Amino acid sequence: MSERKLVVVPTYNERENLPKLVERLLALPDHVEILVVDDGSPDGTGQWVADHSAINPRIHLLARTAKNGLGRAYIAGFQWALEQQFDLIVQMDADFSHSPEDVPKLLAGICEMNGDLAIGSRYAGGIRVINWPLKRLVLSVGASYYVKWITGLPVWDPTGGFKCWRRATLEAIDLPTVKSNGYGFQIEMNHRVWRQGLRVVEVPIIFADRVEGTSKMSKKIIVEALLMVWSLLFQNGMRRSPKSKDAPGS
Repeated sequence: MSERKLVVVPTYNERENLPKLVERLLALPDHVEILVVDDGSPDGTGQWVADHSAINPRIHLLARTAKNGLGRAYIAGFQWALEQQFDLIVQMDADFSHSPEDVPKLLAGICEMNGDLAIGSRYAGGIRVINWPLKRLVLSVGASYYVKWITGLPVWDPTGGFKCWRRATLEAIDLPTVKSNGYGFQIEMNHRVWRQGLRVVEVPIIFADRVEGTSKMSKKIIVEALLMVWSLLFQNGMRRSPKSKDAPGS
């Protein structure tokens, strides 16, 4: 029996982008299903998904009543995926900063590179970012070095949000105890995987800034990520290495 694959897409006011994104995901050679986790978008995003899920069994909607942060949306989506017995779970943005055509690369990161978590990396092997202002790029690249320096996490793109998870990897994380949102959420999830000695692989991708809509970046998100890194160091007993001696490197 082939593995069941799910793409989890959190949304808030993504009505303009979602139809095109869903069309491209459904056209992939890998037979993926799609779960949209919508935080009560007033622009009709959730209603569009509800209408199309009624006629296409590969489209699913997890409707939430309020905007409660990216991390909470992903946790809800991951828990739904585990309950529905999916084997491989991809997470991605709805704004086309992550290319749908790169999803097979992430799946290969698990199936062919034997990863427990595959990260679509903007920085592994060089910088591949389009349309970002220099200030934003410096902040992002600096954050990767900051995380690596403090925690020892050997990942070039710890804040990236384009990933593929094995079911067993998500089951190994105590999802209800993950409290962070934004970039802090991405860092915390990566660190939890790595410090258990599971294999993290980075798959090079090209990242393009969103074309439509507005960025969810804020000073609060940045500060949370900066503080989260120190919390992770303490959680790992001040160690800059995972529990397993066979930890992944970079």
